[in-house]
Amino acid sequence: MKTEEEIELMRESNRLVGMTLGELSKHIKPGITTLQLDRIAEEFIRDHGAIPTFLGYGGFPNSICTSINENVVHGIPNNKPLREGDIISIDCGATKNGYCGDSAYTFCVGEVDEKIKALLRVTKEALYKGIEQAREDNRIGDIAWAIQSYCESHGYSVVRELVGHGIGRDMHEPPEVPNYGRRGTGPLLKNGMCIAIEPMINMGSKNVVFEGDGWTVRTKDRKPAAHFEHTIAIRNGKADILSTFEFIEENHI
Repeated sequence: MKTEEEIELMRESNRLVGMTLGELSKHIKPGITTLQLDRIAEEFIRDHGAIPTFLGYGGFPNSICTSINENVVHGIPNNKPLREGDIISIDCGATKNGYCGDSAYTFCVGEVDEKIKALLRVTKEALYKGIEQAREDNRIGDIAWAIQSYCESHGYSVVRELVGHGIGRDMHEPPEVPNYGRRGTGPLLKNGMCIAIEPMINMGSKNVVFEGDGWTVRTKDRKPAAHFEHTIAIRNGKADILSTFEFIEENHI
């Protein structure tokens, strides 16, 4: 449970994450490498008086996770250029004043197939369906069910092995926030709770494979996956979104 003061500090960290994703959105085009994007993100975060939360977290080697096409999450930046028609999920964290911000967005690289764009649209909409359920006296299962039912109604599948999470001074705090579940189940939501809600949705099967690098998670059938994430606080009985996509959408629709 966070105080009002703590929530405002978290808002600052999360706004910086949104600004960082907005800065990256200016550079996402065919030919750029994910390692170049990683360097831009680290420099931007440090220039704003924060540190990249992901760098060194559990041994992760970079400042952002860059997951392309069939990679769901935790992709490691490398020197391979992005190509026309790719999609890329960028997950970013920043720690400022001792509190963490965490948000993710899946971007199109150039012109992307309409079926893949539909996956991205539904996944992003599902994030907001989940956020609508993040109200005092609801339960985690209400968020999970809203996301699962919306995505499955569009023919997509929900990854089971990876979930959202509580957040504060540490990036991962209780409770876990799955993207699948039953209404009325799970931990009770209370004012002052801060959680990261992050649908990870596959075009094909829900099954995933953990790659040999120890981090990258991809779809087993190698069909595309999408990932969107906001950090929210429950204030005055309802969700207050601490992160923001506004800086992305100014630059990259």
